[in-house]
Amino acid sequence: MIIRKETTSDIEAITQVTIAAFMTLPISNHTEQFIIKALRAAGAPTLSLVAEIDGRVVGHVAFSPVIISDGTKDWYGLGPVSVLPGYQKQGISKSLINEGLSLLKQLGGQGCALVGDPNYYIRFGFKNFPELFHEGVPQEVFLALPFNEKVPQGTVVFHEGFMANG
Repeated sequence: MIIRKETTSDIEAITQVTIAAFMTLPISNHTEQFIIKALRAAGAPTLSLVAEIDGRVVGHVAFSPVIISDGTKDWYGLGPVSVLPGYQKQGISKSLINEGLSLLKQLGGQGCALVGDPNYYIRFGFKNFPELFHEGVPQEVFLALPFNEKVPQGTVVFHEGFMANG
């Protein structure tokens, strides 16, 4: 498996991977492919990584800047992350996320936030911080990972691309 930065020729494959990955998830609104398209159109992703096996894109993750109401800079939002159903539970998303977090740290990132299953993301060090929240999302599924000792306080706002639905 190769983890690399997205190229223009990967765009259609990423769309198909994303649609397939979220198709049967009941917690999904099935708009993830539109979110990626909107983020890309706005030039928002700081990182967009793909997992490739035998020349085929089988996974994708994006990281884009977030705004925190206390003025903290250099924080990013993780998502969406997707892996083709036939390749899930093989460590591909784990590899994508770990590589992305490592690259964000190298770029001077201070932390990362996401909306997701705490039982999954705890393995990366993400956890819920009561002083950090995202409006309209249950607190228990809003998680953060500071890259240092400083935990911001306030509201986290993801890029408007996350509102895309078509």
